Amino acid sequence: MRHLLTGFEFSQDEYLDILDTAADMKKEPRKYAKVLEGKSGAIMFEKPSLRTRTTFELAFFRLGGHGIYLDLQNGELGKRETIGDYSRNLCRWVDSLVGRVFSQKTLEELAQYGSVPVINALSDMYHPAQAMADYMTVREHLGKLQGVRLCYLGDGNNVTNSLLVAGSILGVNVDCCVPEGCGPDVQVFAKASEIAKRNGCELRVFNDPAAVKNADVLYTDTWVSMGDNTPLDSVKKKFMPYQINSAMVEQSEAKIVMHCLPAHRNYEITDEVMDGQKSVVFDEAENRLHIHMSVLSKLIEA
Repeated sequence: MRHLLTGFEFSQDEYLDILDTAADMKKEPRKYAKVLEGKSGAIMFEKPSLRTRTTFELAFFRLGGHGIYLDLQNGELGKRETIGDYSRNLCRWVDSLVGRVFSQKTLEELAQYGSVPVINALSDMYHPAQAMADYMTVREHLGKLQGVRLCYLGDGNNVTNSLLVAGSILGVNVDCCVPEGCGPDVQVFAKASEIAKRNGCELRVFNDPAAVKNADVLYTDTWVSMGDNTPLDSVKKKFMPYQINSAMVEQSEAKIVMHCLPAHRNYEITDEVMDGQKSVVFDEAENRLHIHMSVLSKLIEA
């Protein structure tokens, strides 16, 4: 039995297999219509969702399985009964647990006390399936991953961490251009950097937006993470130099532009860029479905 908790769990060959399977599922979905026949999963969400909930529910459906959505936005998980008991109960009924949670520790406890695969659908530390969909999209548009340079601009967060993890394993050069004090997790960066060396790529963190050059991909995310009630305008001064706008696209020489959504238009990315010819934002969103199908098929069968 295997989990997807951080993204560090898989080798380069396994990542590529997930991406290849997702691409084939996108091309010929009917081939996979009975892969999870008779299987089910609990989709446990402490946070709101459009893309993640829709695509996980559809992923189960398209594979012939059944996803049961559990709305835990009322803070029930770990209060009404322990996380361990939640896991022990659910594992008597379902074949997988998909968790969109506030704390990475919640997922680790679900895995510790459970007996079925646990899939991270977003935590405070990682968003591994998002990164898989991102790199699937990069490969679709650029034809390769090895040696590609992706530059992330904005606030170093869970998505940044996962781009570093998956990028290091897949041989992608990942730059993080962030305000001082807003970088990715230090331990994640250090671990991913060691993997990157073995795979012939490099990871960098720097603060000067003027240094964003020779990028194949520009990537950004919201400046204020979900669940943080900080008003966007209060951080605008700090982050506006990191906005992806037409000038930044031209300066970077990027071929494509990405955003994991939801976007605060004209804050981290301008309308002109998000709706422009280099934007692959909605391809990226679509590919969440195919990656979720692939991941479910690999882990539930394992």
